[in-house]
Parts: sequence; structure tokens; C-alpha cells
Amino acid sequence: MSSNELPERTAPEKESPTKELAELSGPAPAENTAPESEATEDSPDRRVLLIAAAVLLACGGLVGYGVLNTEEEPKPRAVPTAEVTYEVTGTGTAEIAYLARSEAGTATVEKGVTLPWKKSVEVPLGKAPIVAIVLDEKGGRASCTLAVRGQHVQRATAMGEFGRATCSGELPAAGAGEG
Repeated sequence: MSSNELPERTAPEKESPTKELAELSGPAPAENTAPESEATEDSPDRRVLLIAAAVLLACGGLVGYGVLNTEEEPKPRAVPTAEVTYEVTGTGTAEIAYLARSEAGTATVEKGVTLPWKKSVEVPLGKAPIVAIVLDEKGGRASCTLAVRGQHVQRATAMGEFGRATCSGELPAAGAGEG
């Protein structure tokens, strides 16, 4: 270096504005060290959560559809019936079981009925109307009668302590003899 030559002075390096902002805002966040292929793929745990969320959403939609479904449900078709009159005559008390309008075909039971007793009911066609009586421990005498559409069908008599009698008949099958 000659005496005439001055050492070259370099101006202090000016820092870039982004570097200054980074220093003011605190330490830089750690860089993602995962390979690029892993960074773009969902982790298995995240996939399970996404699938569970989708299933939950689908179930919620189905429940919502059921609650909000405003279509009218089809009304059950009326079952054709015939009028049946059951009558129990006599004195005292009895237990009476009879078939009335019940698609299950179960009997209605009335206990401790004071005689005489009479009831008209609708019985589904195809079912066999029936009335059964059981006298109490005091016994006595009682008769049951059965009429279908006003026509007498059967009569039976019970006598004595816990005497029993049953009257039954036939109704046409549904669709036959209606009117």
C-alpha cells in the first residue's frame, strides 16, 4: 500500500428494514424441520379426527332430517268391523271377558260386574267374537248371548259356584260380506 493510497473505507452496512423488524419483534420462530412431503400431508391423528367429524356431521344430518321431515306419515287403513252385542243376564256378580276392537285380538276383562250386563262393540272382520263369564264364589245362574249385526248367534248358561259359560261366533273375513 502506498502512502498516497488511503485504505479503502467501507460504509457501514445498512441493515434491511425486514431484518430490523424481525429484531424488534423478538426471536424468529423455529423453521419447519420436517421434510416438505410430510409438511403437506395430514398426520394420521388429524385424518382420524377429520373422518370422525365427517361421520358426526352425517349422523347429525340424518337426525335433523328426521326431526324436520314434515311429510305426513301414511295413516293406518281403517280395519273393517262388524257390530257385535254381548249380553249377560242373571243375578249376582261375574267376571266377563269379551273381544272388542283390538288389532292384537286381546280380550277386555271386567271383574265384579253386577248382572245384568250388555255391551255393543265393533269387532274387526276375520276375528271371532267371544264373551266368557265366570260366576263368583256365591254361584247362581247366568246366561250369555251373542248377536252379530243384530242377528242372534249363540247362547250359553253358567250355574253354581264359579260356573263358566262361553259364547262365540264367526265374522266374515275382511272384504267379504261388508255392508
